[in-house]
Amino acid sequence: MSARLVSAPISLEFSAIDDRQAEFEREYHQLSEADEDPISQWLKLAKARGETSESDPVLLNLMIELHRKIDNLERIIKDEAPIRITMEYGAMIESIGYGHFRLEKALLEPQQSYYGRIEMPVHPKHDIGVFFKAEDAYLARVAKMHEHDEKEWGAYLTARERVMIREMRGK
Repeated sequence: MSARLVSAPISLEFSAIDDRQAEFEREYHQLSEADEDPISQWLKLAKARGETSESDPVLLNLMIELHRKIDNLERIIKDEAPIRITMEYGAMIESIGYGHFRLEKALLEPQQSYYGRIEMPVHPKHDIGVFFKAEDAYLARVAKMHEHDEKEWGAYLTARERVMIREMRGK
């Protein structure tokens, strides 16, 4: 099977799963819960109560991102950086598709299962956890990704496709 891929330079750190499944599952869930910070929980409650109906959504999102940045600076000052698992490999993703990605270098062992952190180049920059299986030395099929990360992945893929279309029209 051939996957339709779009050029997308993204960073990836990954390791073969082997006997580290529980460790990787823990980080995978922690990365997902990063979106559930106190300000996000407050916003969900405020929206549910209808308290944001008269607010400018763009301004509200900017204020929340400023709050998150201040929280992040506070964590840095207090040296409370999140602990991440050390990965065996660091690589660049060359291209992405729905459910697939391709590495620039041949680092994968076919049929091997891996866990990785992908640094999403969208605002706000953050890591997403992903379990994947190598189809060959370059190509990987995503086996497991959180639902909201899948939506973000799809939106980023669509944006990259639009960039390619504009570039092709310009030639």
